[in-house]
Amino acid sequence: MRWAISGFLFLAASAAAAQEPASCKTVRMAEPGWNDLTLTTAIGATLLNALGYEAKSSVLGVNVIYQGLKNRQLDAFLGYWDPAMVTYYAPFKADGSVENVVTNLTGAKYTFAVPSYVADAGVKDLKDLSKFADQFGHKMYGIEAGSNQLMIDAINDPAFDLKGWTVVESSEQGMLAEVQRSIAAKKFIVFQGWAPHPMNTKFKMTYLTGGDKFFGPNFGAATVSTQVRKGYLQECPNVAKLLKNLVFDIEFENHGMGYLIDDHMSPGDAAKHAIAAQPGLLDKWLDGVTTFSGEPGREAVRQALKL
Repeated sequence: MRWAISGFLFLAASAAAAQEPASCKTVRMAEPGWNDLTLTTAIGATLLNALGYEAKSSVLGVNVIYQGLKNRQLDAFLGYWDPAMVTYYAPFKADGSVENVVTNLTGAKYTFAVPSYVADAGVKDLKDLSKFADQFGHKMYGIEAGSNQLMIDAINDPAFDLKGWTVVESSEQGMLAEVQRSIAAKKFIVFQGWAPHPMNTKFKMTYLTGGDKFFGPNFGAATVSTQVRKGYLQECPNVAKLLKNLVFDIEFENHGMGYLIDDHMSPGDAAKHAIAAQPGLLDKWLDGVTTFSGEPGREAVRQALKL
């Protein structure tokens, strides 16, 4: 009798652990093709697949992602950048069709940067640029045309005395190649910097103060949050637990994005390498998370990823 009761309790506990309906097995995600979001979404998908789910990720425009969440064609989005996406999210926040889950990244930034030896020479604020105009060649280095308006606005602002300066527009890789050449020659260069990005680990660089008017306070500080369609957290509580646990930091993403940008790995391979580089994160990410069938999640993921 004692064995029968114990066996019944074990079976009941196992059944309770697998509460999610079959509709939760497929997890539909999307990201807009930004390298940081490509990485984090791939990490989420890799973990879900290792847990026995079928994670699918699409590259879509931000507006399409929000419509997809509202129309229940998508389940989760790991890439709400605040403030960059505030206007996109506003109507869906107002009607309650998209819900915030957790802030998965803090410390993101986006503003002017220089090599640290340039900062050591006295360039620490936007107002310092004009003092060294000749060394800079009266140039700023940006990314793709159409993406450097804030640099152009700074040049046109009389407060910074940058009349006659120009913005050299090329691409992200073109700009970073110029930065690398300048650093090798110890030349002065001011460029568009942001984090997370591998440039922060590849170069010794310093972000300039004084750009609040254009980029916002704290070096253009931003946060990134995970969002889901309305009701998803209640429908699929195990996936919801994983999404709540899945929090990153700048250093982790700087390195992880390097697998995508510098090593040209696929998103899935980059995610696996990033996880393998810091396997201890699985303890936090998988705390209280099971496989789709209700087995312990941490052990299943470690086995699936051969960690």
